[in-house]
Formats: sequence, C-alpha cells, structure tokens
Amino acid sequence: MSAALDLFGKPEPLEYPDSPGHRGVETSVAAAEAVAPNLARLQQLALRAIEARGRFGLTTDELAETLGVNRYSIQPRTSELRRKRLIVDSGLRRRNGTGKTAIVWVAPEYERSAA
Repeated sequence: MSAALDLFGKPEPLEYPDSPGHRGVETSVAAAEAVAPNLARLQQLALRAIEARGRFGLTTDELAETLGVNRYSIQPRTSELRRKRLIVDSGLRRRNGTGKTAIVWVAPEYERSAA
C-alpha cells in the first residue's frame, strides 16, 4: 500500500499515532519534530519490551528503566501503542517512583476479560 500524496505529489504527513503528537505550542511542536525520525524505532522497542514481560507487563517507569531512556520520551510511545491497540491496560497497578499507582501495560492477549 502506498502513501497518499498531496496536491504537489509529496507524501501526506502521517497522523497520530503514526506521528508524534503535540499541543500546537512551539516547544511541543519542536519536541515532536525532534522525536519523529526515531518514532517507529522507539515504538518497536517499547512494544517488544512489554511483550517480553508477558502477563506481568510494564509500567511506563519500568519501561523507561528497561530501555534505559527518559520516562518523558517513552510515555508518549505507550499512548501511541495503546491508540494502535498494540498494548492494553492490564487492569493491574503498581507503584511508580513517585509512589503513585501506575497502569501496567500488556500485549492484548493478556488483557483481563470483563467478568
């Protein structure tokens, strides 16, 4: 499948979650543009790490630690992967570094069935 082209024959820009989101604020746009070249790689690394944990999954903080990246650069990747339905909220919670409870992300096959 080929990418859609605009009026000038250039590829249409990708949309969220295939492109990093931003809030339309200059600094947010700059951050999105900076991560864009590495987006697919970061999403793939995050997905593989979550899948590797099976039913135990990972919180965002655990994911950042596992990958050796900043939490703020990996958290948006979990939102993107969730939007793509590649990961789901397991229903489990674990405490993060601030002591607050955090979502444990898992691959869809480990999603708790509604009882």
